[in-house]
Amino acid sequence: MTGQLRVLSIYEGFFSGGARILHSDVLSGLHGRHGQQHSLLSIHHEMLREATVQPMRQDTCYRRLVGEGLKVSTLGRGAKDRSAYSAAELSHVSELVRRSDVVVTLKEQPLSLLNQATLHGRPVIACLHRSDPQNQGGALDDLREAAASGRLAAAVCCAESARKAYAAAGIPTDLLHVIPNGVDLRRFRPNRAARAALRAEFGVPEHAPTVVFAARYDTMKNVPLFLAATEVLLALRPDAHVLLCGAGMTAENPGLLRDLGVRGLTSRPGGRIHLLGVRNDPEAVYAAADVVALTSAFGEAAPLCLIEGLLCGAVPVATDVGDCAAIVEGHGLIAAPEPNALAYAWLEAFTRRPEFLLTSRHSRHRFGRARMIGAYRALIRRTHRAAGRPAAPASKGSMTPVYVGR
Repeated sequence: MTGQLRVLSIYEGFFSGGARILHSDVLSGLHGRHGQQHSLLSIHHEMLREATVQPMRQDTCYRRLVGEGLKVSTLGRGAKDRSAYSAAELSHVSELVRRSDVVVTLKEQPLSLLNQATLHGRPVIACLHRSDPQNQGGALDDLREAAASGRLAAAVCCAESARKAYAAAGIPTDLLHVIPNGVDLRRFRPNRAARAALRAEFGVPEHAPTVVFAARYDTMKNVPLFLAATEVLLALRPDAHVLLCGAGMTAENPGLLRDLGVRGLTSRPGGRIHLLGVRNDPEAVYAAADVVALTSAFGEAAPLCLIEGLLCGAVPVATDVGDCAAIVEGHGLIAAPEPNALAYAWLEAFTRRPEFLLTSRHSRHRFGRARMIGAYRALIRRTHRAAGRPAAPASKGSMTPVYVGR
């Protein structure tokens, strides 16, 4: 194969979430390396998630990718724009696809656009990051249509639970490839200085047992269950503290304030519940904690918070959803989705933390990003090769975002 392989990724939009962090990390690891040049199209220039409008240009992943030289463009749609795609938009997307060799979508949502655009024979790879395709609304039908029409050449499942779920939903098994999530081992590691600094920032005593809940404010994350377990924990351990970080985890979110009030909990200054919101230093938050908690009711496949947390020294305690049990095995605990069961699992994790830390140190390599990025690189090359088209030299366009039709 000669020339640079040109790969276009398409996002519904930029907003805080594990799948976008992971996919952006993959792009960062592949762009300009191993004969691949990557670019990205965001359908929306802003997204409304967790009661917050999240502009693309303020997003950490967007800034990182642009800073590393990726060309990032957008159709310029607003947060609430769900209108039919215009002829100008479809023409623009078709031209971007024509200039590419392979198209990759983050989740199935962008397939509605690609099912209408002219693809010029370019193969499409969809990256699937959930274990509940039935809860994706019309996007599952778009995925099925893409598979039935032959537009979908492959689909990446980030976990075995995702592969099984999409196979059960009717996606041909020969299209489904499992590539487990991985993270940067240099970034996510125990850090005593970061632990001390973040605890001091929020008034958490040095030796106070601390739980972190790293999640966006979303139904699947089961925030009420987490807060019910928090109520039990704080009654049992008057010295314990709880950190909540992620989109919507702020005092500006009326839904979260309502959930706190139901449990008689508050986040007042000097208290034991701390609302951190979106952080650009999740590694410091995890390093400051003793337990990383996940209470999701559905949808999870391979949650990054569990992997990142355990690598930073926080014991993962999760409900049994997706591939959580496989990730947590030997590194933490699985608990029943019930407040007392979760609270007592957190207490057990505090006690057994030295034991789990030892296991995590010995298995760090399992969760590294190098193997993941290598697997994505190989799948993209195989998919392109199977399509039977030679790779062309990468274009040298502007790195400035382009807004079309809005």
